[in-house]
Amino acid sequence: MRAGDLLDGWRYILADATLRSLFFNTAVFNGLVMATDALLAVMMLSQLGFAPWQYGLAFAAPAIGGLFGSRLARPLVTWFGQHRVLVVAGTLRAIWAVGLVFLGPGTGGLLLVMGVELGLIFCCGVFNPVCATYRLERTAPDRVARTLSAWTVTTKASTALLTAAWGVLGGLLGPRTAIGLAGVLLLATPLLLPRRAAAPLAETEPTPNHA
Repeated sequence: MRAGDLLDGWRYILADATLRSLFFNTAVFNGLVMATDALLAVMMLSQLGFAPWQYGLAFAAPAIGGLFGSRLARPLVTWFGQHRVLVVAGTLRAIWAVGLVFLGPGTGGLLLVMGVELGLIFCCGVFNPVCATYRLERTAPDRVARTLSAWTVTTKASTALLTAAWGVLGGLLGPRTAIGLAGVLLLATPLLLPRRAAAPLAETEPTPNHA
């Protein structure tokens, strides 16, 4: 991909209200979640005295939620509709991280992290395939590569920038306060989701056939 292709991908995303909403929601959400995870490692391993195996368990066991969530995504869309599942799952995935402010030592703290991560990963497991389908349905076939490349570059960059910024905040305010701030900001990310259902691009903006 050339720089011009990335610029074309960004222009295409920003010109479509549905893609634009999902684009900013994904970039901000992913960045804040990863920033929280980095501070959580410092808090658990350094301040609260969790063993490395406990930290690994806290994130490994809840991963099963992603499997169940992804398996449920399709029947949920069949029952309730694509846009409703997108908005509800996108909203529910934003409410979990703020609970990490109450993390303490011992078994209770470990169970709290596992519960928060299970809920978060399950909701992401439902949201991600629905979002990916929604995005592809709003992207013209000849723009898919450029759009996805621009999307990926932006989400990776936002994750790096927010992780670095929250590292500085963690050093200034302490990990717990910085995690709480990220959790509060995550609660606002559902405002970036599409407010209305959008028809697939094929139904609204036919792409001309090429010989």
